[in-house]
Amino acid sequence: MKNFREIGLAVFTCLAVTGCGDGAPAATDKVSVAENTVQTANAAVDADTRLVVVFGDSLYAGYGLDREEGFAPELEKALKARGLTVSVHNAGVSGDTTAAGLARLGFALDGLPKKPDLVLVGLGGNDMLRGIGPEQTRANLDAILAELDRRQIPAMLTGMLAAPNLGADYSAAFNPIFPELARRHDVPLYPFFLEGVVGNPQLMLPDSIHPNAAGVDVVIGKLTPQVARALAD
Repeated sequence: MKNFREIGLAVFTCLAVTGCGDGAPAATDKVSVAENTVQTANAAVDADTRLVVVFGDSLYAGYGLDREEGFAPELEKALKARGLTVSVHNAGVSGDTTAAGLARLGFALDGLPKKPDLVLVGLGGNDMLRGIGPEQTRANLDAILAELDRRQIPAMLTGMLAAPNLGADYSAAFNPIFPELARRHDVPLYPFFLEGVVGNPQLMLPDSIHPNAAGVDVVIGKLTPQVARALAD
C-alpha cells in the first residue's frame, strides 16, 4: 500500500478545503445524487434479469464522472460482457458515512423494483476521512450487513484502508473491520476498492481521492470476476 501512504497528506488537504465528495459535482453533465436516487427507484427490471445494487458513497456514485463512466454503469457493462443478464442500480450517495448509509438502507431497499440478487456495500471511507471512531464504523457496517441478511439478500463488501497519517493506532482499529465483518456475515470481500488506482495521477481525479474514468476501468477489471462469482453462488 505504498501508493496509498504517499497520498495521505493530499487526502486530508482535500478534506479540509473541499469536503471531498460531500456534495454532487458542480458540472451539470455529471451524475448527481438526486438523479441516482430517481434512477434506482423508477427503473423497471425484468423477472429474468439479475438485480445488483451498489450501495455506497461517492466512489460508488460516480463522483465527478459523466453518467456512463461511473462504477455502476461500468460494472453492468462488464457483467453483461460475461454473458450475464443483469441490471446494476446505483445507490451511491456522495459524502455518505456508514451512519448515513444505515439510516437510508431500508428506504433504498424498499424503493427497488424487486428484491436484489446482490448488494455491494462500499462505505467507510468518509468515516475514515473524518476520523470517526472505528468502533462506530464497525457497528454501522455490522448493522447494514445484518439487515441484508435479515431480508435474505446476498451481500458483498468492498473494503477501505486508513490513511497512514491518521496514525498506527487508528489504522490498527480501522483496517481489520472489513475482513472481520466479511467473515462474521459470511460474505465475499474485495479488500480495498481503490487497489491499483490510488496514488496514480493518471487514474485519479485532481482531488487525488476519486478515480477518473480510466481508474474506474481498472477497478472494474479487478472487481468484476468476484461479483460474477458472487452472483453465481
